[in-house]
This record gives sequence, C-alpha cells and structure tokens, in this order.
Amino acid sequence: MGEHPSPGPAVAVCAEAERIEELEPEADERLPAAPEDHWKVLFDQFDPGNTGYISSGKFRSLLESHSSKLDPHKREVLLALADSHADGQICYQDFVNLMSNKRSNSFRQAILQGNRRLSSKALLEEKGLSLSQRLIRHVAYETLPREIDRKWYYDSYTCCPPPWFMITVTLLEVAFFLYNGVMLDQFVLQVTHPRYLKNSLVYHPRLRAQAWRYLTYIFMHAGVEHLGLNVVLQLLVGVPLEMVHGATRIGLVYVAGVVAGSLAVSVADMTAPVVGSSGGVYALVSAHLANIVMNWSGMKCQFKLLRMAVALICMSMEFGRAVWLRFHPSAYPPCPHPSFVAHLGGVAVGITLGVVVLRNYEQRLQDQSLWWIFVAMYTIFVLFAVFWNIFAYTLLDLKLPPPP
Repeated sequence: MGEHPSPGPAVAVCAEAERIEELEPEADERLPAAPEDHWKVLFDQFDPGNTGYISSGKFRSLLESHSSKLDPHKREVLLALADSHADGQICYQDFVNLMSNKRSNSFRQAILQGNRRLSSKALLEEKGLSLSQRLIRHVAYETLPREIDRKWYYDSYTCCPPPWFMITVTLLEVAFFLYNGVMLDQFVLQVTHPRYLKNSLVYHPRLRAQAWRYLTYIFMHAGVEHLGLNVVLQLLVGVPLEMVHGATRIGLVYVAGVVAGSLAVSVADMTAPVVGSSGGVYALVSAHLANIVMNWSGMKCQFKLLRMAVALICMSMEFGRAVWLRFHPSAYPPCPHPSFVAHLGGVAVGITLGVVVLRNYEQRLQDQSLWWIFVAMYTIFVLFAVFWNIFAYTLLDLKLPPPP
C-alpha cells in the first residue's frame, strides 16, 4: 500500500466548515436580536485562544449560514465589512456592535476603506412597501447623503423611541400660546399687549439675572404668525432629523441655538426683550441646509433645490417680520419690541455644532476633533456673554427699560 496523501486545502476547508457548523447557535436563536452575552459566548467559541479577534473568514461563514435570518440590506453591509478588513481579523467589539445592530467608528472606517461595492438596487427602486416603510425611506433620503447609511437606517429604525423631543416642545409652545391668548384676549401680535412682558418666561434685560429666562422664552411668541412659522419649520425639519439622529443630538442643537440666541441678544441688542423659539428652529434648519449643500451630490431628496428655496423664503419672511417688529414704534414705550438677533445666534450654532452633528450619522461625537473645536468656541462665547451680562451693563451705564 502506498503512502496516504496529506489532506489538501479543500479537505482542510471542509473540516473547518464542519467545526464552524458545530459551533453555530441553535436554529431558534435569532441572530440580530440576541443579547450581548450570547455574542460573547459565540465569539469565545470562535476564539479559543482568547486573543480578542476572529478571522474575517469565520465571520463571513457565520453570516452566510444565517443569511435567511438577516435582512438583505444588513447582510450586504456586514459582508462588505468582512471583505474590507485588510488584516483578515475582526475584533470582539466590532463583532458585538454589528450583531447587536450598533454602529461604530471602526465599522464606518472599514466600509470607507473597503473595496467592496454594494450591488443591490437603491431604496427608491424598491416596490411594494407599506406606508410606514415609505415614510422611513423618505426620511432616509431627506437627511442622509450616503446610500449605505440610508440602507442601514431603513433596516434598523423601529420608531422606538418616537421623535418625542420636537413633538413635545411644539405641543408646549402651542399650549402656552393658547393659554396666553385666552388670558390676554389677544392672539395676533400678543407682544403689543401691556401685560405680555409680565410673564415670567419672557427674557427681559432688566430681569437677566433670572437665568431660566434665557431658555424659557421659547414658550412665548409675538403672535400667531410668529408661532405658525416656527412650528411649521421645526416640525417639517426637526422631526425627520430627530428620527434619524435621535433626541439627544437634535435636542443638543436646538437647546444650544436657544441659549445662544438669548445670549446674543444680551450682548448685541442689550435693551430688547426676547420671545419665540426662532433660535432653536434656525439652528436646526441652517444645519440641515448646510448639510445638504456640503453633500449636494449625495443627497437624493426630490426637488432639493426647490425645497431649499422654500425653506430660505420661510426663514427670510420670519426674519423680516422680526426686524420690522423690532424697529416698529412700541405701543408701550420705553420698552422696545423683541429683538431679532436670536435668529442670528441660532444660525451660528447651526452651521458650526449643527453641521458636525448631522454630518456624523451614528458616530461618537467625542472622537471628532472638529466637534471639540466648536464646543470650545461655544463655551467661550457663553462664558464671554455671562461676564458681559455681569459687568458690561454697569460699565456702559445703559438706560434699560423699566421692569415689566
């Protein structure tokens, strides 16, 4: 009898495949919804040496064996990641993030550096979608410039939690407006009513030491025309952005715009009060428009030029109304009408902090150097405005309007 030939590569591959198959989870375990400890156990089985890494080949085999349980879009993205690892290894945290439907910087960098191209058709070409699926697809194309991000968002969005922040803020603004309208018996140009500025939510230069007024002024509006434009803009722009980026990020941009608006007034228009949510609204809208312009070729939203024109027209109308009202003779001198400078503070926040937030979809902002630069700039402005409010009014000997 001759010598037995040594096992060839095909036999070794088959043996490896059999070993992988033995280590696979039971059929009734759902891969995408499994808890993290399950992935730890599975990872350890593929990493008996406890090195913290598994080969991309094993990872690819695991994906292919569970392809029927994965959404086609997600499977394409995960396979692209497996192909893109130049060192042929995937670390444990990437493994857990991917299988738990989490995004990470390493994931995005792997996709950007990989040479695999997604070959499936775009979301817009898919047929037979339900109304909710069409809405999610529409939001994806309205806010995200890259097809791979749009697909990932479309696959992973569950509307849990819903866009509660913008809806809650809008409902509160409408509720306060209706309450004041009933109390003042006036809904158009409420700010001309003699008791309007007596409300404890309005920012008033005489009462600037009451710190809550720098934020609560968003619940007071000059009239129904003021409220209407702000509500329309923040619902049409803010709700889709929150659906994609989450309440924390959008709330951060909105609140930063609101605070920057009132502080900008206290520095640049020191004798005027402030009302309305324009600072937060303009921060969101300007960030969204700047993001579209910076990613013009990638944005696939329909009629994007027309949409930008309409948004700019609405913003210009609201800003023009604020400028006119500010310089219109006050019905109750010596207190002037509310300032328009809060709009400009919101725009400044939108094209700095806001652009960074919207550009980095599902990435950790803490790892972005530009994010820290803009945070530092915003912090310096806030500190400057605080010291300005403490010392400048006395040093300049301004004649402020009497308290309401």
